[in-house]
Amino acid sequence: MSTVTSQDGTTIAYTRTGSGPAVILVDGAMCHRGFGPATPLAAELAPHFTVYTYDRRGRGESTDTAPFSIAREVEDIAALIKEAGGTAHVYGISSGAALALEAANAGLPITKLAVYEFPLVVDDTRPPVPADYARRLETAIAAGRPGAAIKTFMREGVRVPAPVVFMMQFMPAWPKLKKVAPTLRYDAALFDGLHDGTPLPEGRWAGVTTPTLVMDGGKSPAWIRNGVAALAKAVPGAEHRTIEGQTHMLKPKAVAPVLVEYFTS
Repeated sequence: MSTVTSQDGTTIAYTRTGSGPAVILVDGAMCHRGFGPATPLAAELAPHFTVYTYDRRGRGESTDTAPFSIAREVEDIAALIKEAGGTAHVYGISSGAALALEAANAGLPITKLAVYEFPLVVDDTRPPVPADYARRLETAIAAGRPGAAIKTFMREGVRVPAPVVFMMQFMPAWPKLKKVAPTLRYDAALFDGLHDGTPLPEGRWAGVTTPTLVMDGGKSPAWIRNGVAALAKAVPGAEHRTIEGQTHMLKPKAVAPVLVEYFTS
């Protein structure tokens, strides 16, 4: 494990593997180097790139510093880009896609950006996320009930069926999820005003000048795919591509060839 220090003093843990142009992978909700798709994806990309996987603040082996703001997470990516030599390609999935877009919108030196299924709710193909969603997460975490926060995220945020969420409590992964549940507040901040079933705000990503690939899965639900299509139109010059046969639980072996082609073209 290696570390960099972000602007506010937070220690960000990362792993570097492979050789070639730098690629930074940005995880979605509750994932980190020890839990999620980034590490196996890094193994697929390592023959072509120097790949940086990292633990977003408050997860894994990274520390955290209050108060939180999206700008602090952007600074974490900036510290990694500096460590990588000053420029890097960036790939983000789910809420990591939202964060990667924030980084590009802030003008970070990102050579190319690829994002997969930023889960926006832009129409009536699913119920909007409740207006009190972020407050309920805060309340559960403040009360020392990380499990309740996870259930709110699973049921209201990503619409996992109730029986599946119930069974998750008895699976080996549940304790790992509870450890990082406080960071669900950070993911909620990235979606503020973007999951209420209304069209995307005009000019929201107008600052993105980085070449951008916006992706979805061919087997994902309509609401996710509709949101991704809207995002592709909202990001200046973005390319939209569907990875057939994939859902939100994207397989590293399915996306790796797409990223290799895009980042090397």
